[in-house]
Amino acid sequence: MRISTSAIDPTSNNEWNTKMSELSDAVVVTINENFDEAMKKIRHCLDQLNDEQIWWRPQEGMNSIGNLLLHLSGNVTQWIMAGIGGEPDNRDRPGEFSADGVMNKSELIDRLQNTVNVAKQTLNEVPESELLSPRKIQAFETHVLGAALHVVSHFHGHMQEIIWLTRSQLGADYSFEWAPKTPEQGA
Repeated sequence: MRISTSAIDPTSNNEWNTKMSELSDAVVVTINENFDEAMKKIRHCLDQLNDEQIWWRPQEGMNSIGNLLLHLSGNVTQWIMAGIGGEPDNRDRPGEFSADGVMNKSELIDRLQNTVNVAKQTLNEVPESELLSPRKIQAFETHVLGAALHVVSHFHGHMQEIIWLTRSQLGADYSFEWAPKTPEQGA
């Protein structure tokens, strides 16, 4: 569990501070869990594909799964490690989309997983008192929490695109990561 680093003002309502601390911890934990869940689904797709399929583009001007993996690494690095954590921003966004077969499946997933691991650690280290601190990232005005929420929603959007690209290539041979088995689950 993330540990809050903000000091509690002894003259304020300690119960309120405790609830806000728990809320900020829960938000960061939930963001990190969302990264883990998305990575699980991305890995599930990649496990069904070979290197050629990862770099397949449905048509000219569209992205391959390989491009999306590079793009996710670049976006997470720019917004979380640089924008929130203060690391240098060396992103080559156009290169993420123009790349074609530059890395194999294992290298791509390792790169993205390492990026996500560092991002989660960066978020865990943000003091509670800084969650609403303003940031300007990629010309957008936001705050630390807004940046983190932007990144995780962006990540999930491209995760769904990766699932679609996988299903488009595999058709009926696609293996679902989860399927409902009980009435409660929707079977």
